[in-house]
Amino acid sequence: MKILARINWFYATFVIIVGLVLKIILFPFLPRPWASKASAWFIRILIFVHVRKIGQIDSEARMFIINHQSELDIGILESITTKDLAWVAKKELFEVPFLSLAIRLSKDIPLERESKSSLLALLKAAKERVEEGRTICIFPEGTRSETGKMRPFKPGAKIIADKLHLRVQPVVLIGTSRCFSTKRLSARPGIVTAIFLDSFVADPQDKEWLKRLHDTMQETYDRYTGSG
Repeated sequence: MKILARINWFYATFVIIVGLVLKIILFPFLPRPWASKASAWFIRILIFVHVRKIGQIDSEARMFIINHQSELDIGILESITTKDLAWVAKKELFEVPFLSLAIRLSKDIPLERESKSSLLALLKAAKERVEEGRTICIFPEGTRSETGKMRPFKPGAKIIADKLHLRVQPVVLIGTSRCFSTKRLSARPGIVTAIFLDSFVADPQDKEWLKRLHDTMQETYDRYTGSG
């Protein structure tokens, strides 16, 4: 079974790379965000991932806060919403050859960790994307977690939402790491669950809303997976 999982991972990785190439090729010919959507659907179809969506996407939401399990997370969100998404990504990814081109074409937002000057640039970029009618997407854990237990949320999401008074919608993803994991070099067809929780307007006076949101998202994950 491990050999099959490894073969599936190499196949899925090849499909993801081809999907990024497709996005780059289509970008000059399709209005944003449809090159990203086409790429996401191409990848999903060819690696046989089905998505079960629970809850309603708030058309007024201007930030999605999402738990992070797998490289598939971005494609899953892109494929199940027509929103023009702007992803907050580690600055290092903007320097990776080829991948950086796909990210820059989408005008995603670089995040430099542990940098106060970068925070001002982050807020400026986020404000520009929101004014363009886009929805900011952020993984507040900062890195992937495949254990089923979400890492503590870093404050960047709260800072952006508070400063820009954004309407926030939490999204809980379940099963993406089972379908594709670079850490385990494994992949397999399967079903991913995307749960859209109730949205809310960020309140800068509420110092604890991000922590409570972490607990709510973890409780939702545990309830739907039967863990806890």
